[in-house]
This record gives sequence, structure tokens and C-alpha cells, in this order.
Amino acid sequence: MKNLMFATALAALPLAAFAAPEKYTLDSSHSQIVFTYSHLGYSTGSGMFSGFEGEIMFDQEDPANSSVSVSMPVTSMITGWEARFQHLMSADFFGATDDEMVTFTSTGIEVTGESTANITGDLTLNGVTKSVVLDATLNQAGSHPMENKPWAGFDATTTLLRSDYNVGAYAPFVSDEVEVHISIEAMKAD
Repeated sequence: MKNLMFATALAALPLAAFAAPEKYTLDSSHSQIVFTYSHLGYSTGSGMFSGFEGEIMFDQEDPANSSVSVSMPVTSMITGWEARFQHLMSADFFGATDDEMVTFTSTGIEVTGESTANITGDLTLNGVTKSVVLDATLNQAGSHPMENKPWAGFDATTTLLRSDYNVGAYAPFVSDEVEVHISIEAMKAD
């Protein structure tokens, strides 16, 4: 009987050794998405989303077991020029309402290096959902020196085609390709 109990306890050890993902909440004040595009070949236009919400289920021991979910209103876009913002929110592009959201939900993570991964997920933009891959880097994970709690920072990049999301007006003069750079910080949830 003792041998059976010992064998059962040993069999359970490997399962206990695996840490479950821990919930991290985005630090909206230190997270942003910057996008750039070519304007008629003369200049590079840019915009930003900031102040968005989301969570990461972060498994530092097994990053492939992690996940991410983010959302933001389309109208939280910052362009640096009110007339451009109004044009992007018009029927030419988004036809956006105050409650229209941009969302990203990961569907898989492929670890590609010690601190890098490809994060595949569903991006919903302008009512269209497409699978995208983010080329992601873990910048740092550890105790935040001012907050004294676990913190993590990530950067990621991808390229989107505006026309895939029915916002391709004026392409190819205004580039269909949009380069996206994401930089986020997240804190371990209480």
C-alpha cells in the first residue's frame, strides 16, 4: 500500500512542477500601438492608439502556454491632426462610432528564441476578423522598482494590409501596407 501511495505521489510531482499562467493587466499609461504608412511616397504618416485595456496570461516558464487579449475603441486613435482624425473616422475609412472596438485575441504562441515568439491571433478591425502574426520580444520581466510588484514589458511588430479590413481608400497612393509597432507594459494582477 505504501508503494502505491508513493508511486501516486511521484506521478503527481511533474504536474505540480508546471506553473500555471499568471494574470497580468496592461499598464495603459505605458502601452501604445504606433502605425506608419507611406503618403504618396512623399512622407511617412503615423498614428497611435494608447490607453487601451487588456490582459496577458503570462507563463514565464513556458511562454507558449501564455495568451493575450486587448481591446480599444477605434476613436482612441491619435493622429496629431484633428482633420486627419476626422477623415479616418469618416465613411471613407472606418465610419466609426464611439462604441466600435479594435480587438486582438491570441490563438497560439510559437517560441522562436530565448526572449522571442510569434504570437498568432485574431485581429478584429472595422468589423472584419483576420488572423495575424506578431513578431514579439519579451523586453524584461521582474519586480518593478517603483511599484514593487511583478512587471513585464513586451514589444511586437507586424504588417497589415488596410484593404483586408475594408479601409483601403486611396491605395496604392496611400500605402495599403501599414507597419505596426506595439510596446506594452503589464503588471501582475492582484
